[in-house]
Parts: sequence; C-alpha cells; structure tokens
Amino acid sequence: MKGSAVRHEREGACFVTAGLLIAVCFFSNGALAAPASYVLDNTEVRDIRAQALKRDYQVYVALPDSYRQGNNRYPVLFVVDANYAFAIVRNIAQRLNRHAGMEEVVVVGLSYANGDGGVYSRRRDYTPTTPRKHDYRSDMPGRQPAFGEAKAYGQFVSGEVFPFIAQHYRVNMQRKVFIGHSYGSLLGLQFLLTEPRTFEHYILGSPSLWYDAGIMFEREQAYAASHKDLPASVFFGIGGLEKLAPGKKRSRSEEEADMLADVREFDGKWKSHKYPGLKTRLRVFEDEDHASVFPFVLTHGLRAYLTSAK
Repeated sequence: MKGSAVRHEREGACFVTAGLLIAVCFFSNGALAAPASYVLDNTEVRDIRAQALKRDYQVYVALPDSYRQGNNRYPVLFVVDANYAFAIVRNIAQRLNRHAGMEEVVVVGLSYANGDGGVYSRRRDYTPTTPRKHDYRSDMPGRQPAFGEAKAYGQFVSGEVFPFIAQHYRVNMQRKVFIGHSYGSLLGLQFLLTEPRTFEHYILGSPSLWYDAGIMFEREQAYAASHKDLPASVFFGIGGLEKLAPGKKRSRSEEEADMLADVREFDGKWKSHKYPGLKTRLRVFEDEDHASVFPFVLTHGLRAYLTSAK
C-alpha cells in the first residue's frame, strides 16, 4: 500500500494512511476497534488519598516544555474543578509562555473525588457552610447533598497535596497560585480568610458570594474585626453580564443575586480596611457571562503575577 504504513497488533491490524493522517484499526473478527484517546503532552495523573476525609482524588500535572532539560524550579498553579479547567489552564499558560514570553509553570489540577459526581463533589468540598435555607437536590441517587467541607478540604490540599507535589516535582513552593471559579472561588476565599499565606497569589473568577445568604460577607467582617492585615495578592475577575436582570430586586440568594455588584462590594470592603499587605485588583470583562469568562480571568490573573521577558 503505497504511501501508507501498516502496524499489526495482537488483536488485529491498524492501517495508518500517512497522507490523510487517519488511522483505522480492525480486530481479528473484523470489528472496528475503539479509537485511541487524545492525550495532552507532558502530563501525568497521580492518585492521592485524603486520609482525614477518607476519600480518594487524583491530581493532574502538566510539565513545561523545558522541564526535562535542566534543574529549574517552576511556579506552580493549583486549579480546582480540574475535570473542566485543567486543560484550559495548561494550554493558556503554555501559549502565554510561547507567544508572550511569560515564564513557564507547572500546573496541578485538583480533581473531584473518585466515585462522586462533579456537582456533588464540588458542592461539598468548595463551600464553607451548609446553607441555612436550601432546596438543593443531589445529583447522586441515594445520597443526600453534602456541603460545608471547604475547611477540611483546604487542609487536605495544604497538608497532603502540597507535600506530594513538592516531593515529586521541581516546583517553587514559595510561588504557589490558586485558581478557582464560582464555587471554586469560595474555596479560595476560605483560604484567604483563614490562612491567607497558603498561596502567594489568588485568581478568583465570578465568586458565588450569594452562597448561604452571603456568608462570606459575614466572614470578611469577622476577619476585619480581629486582624490588622491581610497578606495576600488577589485578582478578581467577572463577566459584565453577571448582573441582575432588569426588574428584579437584588438579594443574597442564587435566584436574585447580582454577582457583579457582589464582587464589587466585597472588593470595596477589603480596600476600605487599607490592609498594608493586601494587593487586590478587580477586572470586569464586559461582554462575558458566567459560562464564558473563565479564560479571560485566567489570562489576566496570570499576567498580574507571572513575569514576562517581553
């Protein structure tokens, strides 16, 4: 077969037509084999046990182009909701390095718990409290919805994931970045209002500040009453379309939340305290909504922290 290569497998044969870059594989019984999965280059999947939580998770790790070529230690980005966000963060970080001269990074994606639905896992692990009023239903038949384990999950991240990553990869653990969106940003705020030095930079997109009737506003007020400083670097990003529809009255509920007004109010409260160690910036992306804004938040949040050669 001219212009083609043939690879014989134990199960059958694969015919790779070089000119068309199409591979067709047949089992010995003549049935079509399942196509191979697409794999991101220089990525790894690691299993990790959350001992106190008694749950299993995976971490997804993306290594930079130069990782195998020297002994450099790299800034490390920790992104939650990794089942969705890991590939986005990895690809945008690489593109900013290759085409905009931004420094290379290691990306660590934090998966949902093994065996749990994504909604179930994130609702439990990223939220600070069980809502005082709610009518949420579980996405997992036979299991009641779970909430309010952000503190315990945060301790798993800092106490177990951090040492694991530091042991197995050449990362600079003095340059850690947290990346979250929506409920994921609630987890970031949990860190900020309890142990702000857990990360050196926080990228928080579209935080769900309406959650539990605005519990994070209460937490912010309590923090301010007992602290003179908040040593942190924070980039808030949100879509300009994440606002209350005309004719509705704003409240601290999911149905009547004005997320844009909420994040402006929250950021304003932080700035009003004049914490000497707090660097905070808010960027509104006017034509974006809750579903579309994350790549913009990520790009500008990285630029607010990572250095560029250009």
